[in-house]
Order: sequence, then structure tokens, then C-alpha cells
Amino acid sequence: MENDPIFQPLKFRNLTVKNRIFRSSISGRFDNYDGSGNQARANWEEKFAKGGVGAIITSFVPVHITGRILPNYPMIDADDKIPFWRHVIDTVHKYDCRFIIQLSHSGRQRDVPGVENFMHPGISSTSKQDTFHGLLCQAATQKQIDDLVSWFAQGARRAREAGADGVELHSSHGYLFTQFLSSAINDRKDKYGGDVENRARFLVEVIRAIRKEVGNDFHVQAKLNAVDAGNALYPWEKKGNSLEESLQIAKMAEAEGVDAVHVSIGSIFPHPQLPSGAFPPDELNWWYGGMGSSGVRAYLNYAMFHFKILRPVFLYLWNRSKKQRPIEGVCAEEAREFKKALKVPIINTGGYQDGDLIRKVISEGYVDAVSIARPLIANNNLPLILKHGDVPERPCTFCNRCLVNAIANPLGCYEPRRFRDHEEMIKEVMTVYRPQPFPVPGEPTSVALSPSWEANKHGAEPG
Repeated sequence: MENDPIFQPLKFRNLTVKNRIFRSSISGRFDNYDGSGNQARANWEEKFAKGGVGAIITSFVPVHITGRILPNYPMIDADDKIPFWRHVIDTVHKYDCRFIIQLSHSGRQRDVPGVENFMHPGISSTSKQDTFHGLLCQAATQKQIDDLVSWFAQGARRAREAGADGVELHSSHGYLFTQFLSSAINDRKDKYGGDVENRARFLVEVIRAIRKEVGNDFHVQAKLNAVDAGNALYPWEKKGNSLEESLQIAKMAEAEGVDAVHVSIGSIFPHPQLPSGAFPPDELNWWYGGMGSSGVRAYLNYAMFHFKILRPVFLYLWNRSKKQRPIEGVCAEEAREFKKALKVPIINTGGYQDGDLIRKVISEGYVDAVSIARPLIANNNLPLILKHGDVPERPCTFCNRCLVNAIANPLGCYEPRRFRDHEEMIKEVMTVYRPQPFPVPGEPTSVALSPSWEANKHGAEPG
């Protein structure tokens, strides 16, 4: 492995990662409804650390209850969450794997807002509903923006106190930061709207507040859209930010002290161009109905998924722009432009699985590292596989059934062609719940919890 670009260490200003494969942010409803974490999350992250990834970027971690996309995600909104995150981080660190917490807020893009948010529209840059699900929102006041900045800064402090190796600001895929950054969404007339510098003001204020809270010796990175492609689904919508505007935003973030930029694509999630691959309407017929109470367009979407006679209409709109991009390395070309324009390392996400392609984009200077989600769900030990070949024996098919099921079910690979039968598939999905944090007759000894976790569990002060 001495000459394999995948397995060379990557040095950031405040962090060194043992190889160039990051587990990308990927959703998973494993935890408690109130935003506290449980052992299933630690088991989930341990799969990838044990499988050889250099670093894990967590799933969407809300900095406040108003900003969660689904219930059963762990939050980082209060100090009582620190012991849980410390336990997860200790688990991952056993494998020489770094752990980066993705600080997030949904804004208007709340798929299932939960009982706490059910009667309240999301906080956003705008009062316009999104055009896909019809999720309702209200433009944030100055007081609310100030609160948001503080929530992100305190989230970063908690991440550092928990022992995280860094944080990532989720500034892509249509969530709150994108709602400020995108020219297709942000219609404000104050200092947070208008030209690109004003639209980036909220992100810049958050980066400054985080640096003030955690100092300059802690890793902070930003995930940004290369392009919004806001009209990829409906051609009559605005395109949103161009590559040139996104590069301007990235340069501003770099000037404020981010240590890396994580490049992605798309002004909503899911987006026709990311995740790349198939759109499985049969599964959406089962699970999308849970969003019926979330947005005013959700029932229309559900009808398109449910009635087979209507599916071709939606699939035409969804797939028409996919032909412009590859399934693997979907925005590698744009990431290369970020690499040319910035001094900080560039991470790129978007369907990476083939070892030859990963080696190409690293060795030819497109990116410094790749982040992977779905192929790692299919093969948790993909880095170990790539040490001995280029493609897994049972590769990810990019069917996207994992993401569709994530609305309602435990995250895992739901591609039936990769398993002998349905029972084997479900058994693999449910392994995230083993081992449990307490003795179970007939099962292996449960994992040992960190002292801080145990102390907090019995009501003592964490420390």
C-alpha cells in the first residue's frame, strides 16, 4: 500500500486522517425520539471504523430541535448529549478512525418534523414553501438568526468537549445554510439577501462564532454545493447558484478559517443528480406516505408514486437530467475546480465505489479524498476490499432503496439481489442493534461503555 493514493495519510491543518476514504453523512433512525443517543448508533459507526475508513462524518446532527429532519436522530443541542457522543467517539477511536460531527439545521426541509415541531413552520431564509414536498416555513428574524449562530457555536463546543476530531457544517443539499446561500431560494431584502456576499453572511457568521468558541486548533470543514441545479426536477424553477458563485462562497469560508471543503451537488435532498442511480417507486409507495403531514405537496407526490399509471410522469421529470452525469463521481469535475481555486483540502462525495476511479481522482488532482455512503452501507469493509482489488464481489447497485427505507426503517442495504433471501437481508439490517448495552442471555458479552456514559446514566455529573 506504500504507493496506493487511497491509503496515503491526509494532513489537514489540525487533523491527520490515515487514508483518503471518509464515510459520508448518511441518515439513520437508530436513536431515541427525544434526540438522545443509544447503543445502536455506536454499533452503527463501529461497523465503518472496523471496516477501515479513515474518518467518519456523522449523519445529520441537529443543533436544535427546530432543525431536525426526522425523529430518532441524536442531537447536540445541550450539554447532556456530550457523554453519549464521547462514548461513540471512544468506540470509533479504537480503530484509529477519526470522527467528525456534522452540525446541521434543516430550516424548512424537515421531512418528518416530529410532535415538537408539528404546528410550527420551519425557520428559513424565506417564507416560500419548497417546490418538491411543499414544506412550509417562515423567514427568520434577526433574533432567530442570532440564536441559530449561537446554537451552531455551542454545538461545536460540545463536539470538542466530547472528543470529536472536528465538525462539518452541512451547507449543502437544501438544508438551512443552502436556503440562505442559494439565489433560487433566498429572497430576502436585508443584509442576508441579494448578492452572493450577503447570502453567505449567515455561513460566515457561524464560522466566526465557532472559531471564537473552539479556537483555531480544532478541525472545521464546510460541505457546499458545487452547483444548486434547482431546475433539475422541474425545468421552470430557477437554477440557483452557479459554479462560479459556489467558488466565491468557498473562498469566503476558507478566508474565515475552514480547514477543508466537502463538495456535493443539489439544492434539495434527494435531488435528481444526487443520490445518483435509480429511483425506486415501489418502495416509495410504501414509505413516502409518512411525509403526508409534512408538506402541502406530499399528497400529490404520493399519488404519483402510488398509482402506477402516474409513475412515468414523475420518473421522466426525475431522470431527465441524470443523463448528463455519471453514477460514480457524479460531481468530480466541479470538485476539481474547487481544488484549483482553494488552498485547503477538497473532499468529494457522489457515488464512489470503484477503486480505479478513486485512485484517478486523487492522483490526478481532482480531490484530496472521497466520501462514500451507499457503497459502504452495502460493504462496510470497502476500504479493506480496495486494498486487494478494485470492485467488491457484491457491489452497491445504487438502487437507493436504503435511502427510501430510511424515512421509516432502520438504515441498511435493502437491495434483495445482494442477499440469498429476504430473511438474510433483514437479519443484516438488524445487526445494528447487537450487541446491546446490557447482558442478553445467549448472546456475546455486551460492549463496555465509557466511564462518562456510565456516570451520566446513573445521574452523576459527566466528566
